[in-house]
Amino acid sequence: MFKFLPLEEEAFGLDINDSSLKIVKLRKGSGGFALVSFNETKIAPDIIEEGVIKDEAALAKIIKSACDTVKGKKLGTKYVIASLPEEKSFLQVIQMPKMSQEELNLSVPLEAENYVPMPIDNVYLDFQVIKPIKDYLNNIEVLIVAIPKKIVDSYVSCFKKAGLVPLALEIESEAISRALIKKETGMSPSIMVDFGENDADFIVFSGSSIRFTSSIPISSKSLTEAVSQSLKISFKEAEELKIEYGLLGKKSKGHSKSAEKLPDIMGPILKNLAEQIKKYLNFYRDHSSYEYLLSDGKAEKIFFCGGGSELKGFTDFMYKELNIPVELGDPLVNFQSKKPKSIIKNGLLSYTSVIGLALRQTNDNCWSNK
Repeated sequence: MFKFLPLEEEAFGLDINDSSLKIVKLRKGSGGFALVSFNETKIAPDIIEEGVIKDEAALAKIIKSACDTVKGKKLGTKYVIASLPEEKSFLQVIQMPKMSQEELNLSVPLEAENYVPMPIDNVYLDFQVIKPIKDYLNNIEVLIVAIPKKIVDSYVSCFKKAGLVPLALEIESEAISRALIKKETGMSPSIMVDFGENDADFIVFSGSSIRFTSSIPISSKSLTEAVSQSLKISFKEAEELKIEYGLLGKKSKGHSKSAEKLPDIMGPILKNLAEQIKKYLNFYRDHSSYEYLLSDGKAEKIFFCGGGSELKGFTDFMYKELNIPVELGDPLVNFQSKKPKSIIKNGLLSYTSVIGLALRQTNDNCWSNK
């Protein structure tokens, strides 16, 4: 949501987490959008910890190298739309009396003090007015997002050291929603879970806006670490074993005794993930306003994205645990052209957030912010 310059310059998306970064650049043509550039680079431990940059110089070097070595076409621009760490952000939908934009600019920061769990002088605050499902007589709904200034300043400093100019910054849940929610179909609640390398993000989107988010400290990395410790093999070997066999166990072709043990090793962790999802579904059900309630108190479907959701047997497992239809999200749902699938051949779901960032420029084909 944090916009620095008009989104008229050609830009690319840059998504950063504790252990990796991803780049995507889109280009719009007569046949729709095309994904023309992408890259993924690992980030060594201790450079970023829980979203806090510990070594700006090292991260800037990694970003610059990733930009210089993209697959596909050269980026050809220094302008970037980048992510900010979800775990360091605060998001809330509040109600305000109907008033002009100028009045909102003065009133929202004052009202936000009642919600933001940090001193308001220590955060950057941004907001957007949400298009209502129903026309409230006296009120409007406003989505506020607050992030500590020291976190934002650190990321901006790092981008500048890498020779980049940030056009806009936003939290990952906004980018994920933009990528997965098909245009004009967001009025009923959509539940999304980004099961990533470092954590899982639970997101509720309804009425053209995010309604609720929460981070769950369970990740794809958690599964690999459990396999590594249980089987007494290296992390790399455990990751390879996890990717090859997943939760299929004896059902997998050419399975080994180690592969047969994987469901028992990873199952308890994924059951815990399912329990956390149920907890947040219940919380949202009990605290959402009438217009944004889940039908019959239950989610109709849960969309999963993130690299962890590509685990073999994952959707069947989660369906059995949640008793709710489970589907892998499609980060290309708002593309008229499906050509990007031939460019990113593996791990497309892990690019969901950065595709959403890249879509930020295309206001006519996404849930636009400001």
